[in-house]
Amino acid sequence: MTDWLYRYPTLYSGILLKRYKRFFADVQLVSGELVTAHCPNTGPMTGVSTIGSAVQLSKSDNPNRKLAYTLELIQVQDIEPTWVGVNTALPNRVVKLALEKHLFPELGDYSQVKGEVVYGQDKKSRVDFYLTGSDEQLPIYLEVKNTTWTQGNLALFPDTETTRGQKHLRELMALLPQNRGVMLYFINRGDCPEFAPGDSTDPVYGKLLREAINLGLEVLPCRFDVSPEGIRYLGLAKLKI
Repeated sequence: MTDWLYRYPTLYSGILLKRYKRFFADVQLVSGELVTAHCPNTGPMTGVSTIGSAVQLSKSDNPNRKLAYTLELIQVQDIEPTWVGVNTALPNRVVKLALEKHLFPELGDYSQVKGEVVYGQDKKSRVDFYLTGSDEQLPIYLEVKNTTWTQGNLALFPDTETTRGQKHLRELMALLPQNRGVMLYFINRGDCPEFAPGDSTDPVYGKLLREAINLGLEVLPCRFDVSPEGIRYLGLAKLKI
């Protein structure tokens, strides 16, 4: 039995014809039908959104949705054909499932998982997950970052300048050492055994990440095998700083 952490709903195969205005993707289904799908990824999707690539779409039965289809997976032709998850709404859902199953032993023993907890110096940010255990254990503030950009077998984040990501690092740094801060990079493809900051796209982010690690920030570059059937956890990639 396959140890799926998440199973996709019924998916529809097609070919990517065009991605535009960040939120739209034109796709030709295997049936020949041309559809416009919602692209739930506002980033550049560097090296992933190649025209002519095989894609997988989910379909909503909500009659009020403007676009019935959602772009879920794109197959890249790198060292070998690899499915990449591009729905940025999914990583947090999958990580929540993994936290409930205690799949990350690096986090230790915790008993309560809360999502979207207000934090930060201005109290205007929300951390993805807040983990607590006994009174003797430090609370854990855990942030999740979807990662799809690669160079060879090296996963990189970010693939563009991210002032929001920089802010998250600064806010986690401010919590240390009275709390544990964890940055979890959700490597949304199964072909990357190593991870590093994307210094060429955002050198400020890379500098901040190294500073944060020196202050005690914990980094979990988590590898996930992604296919049209579902998502499996593969363990940690090697961190290259």
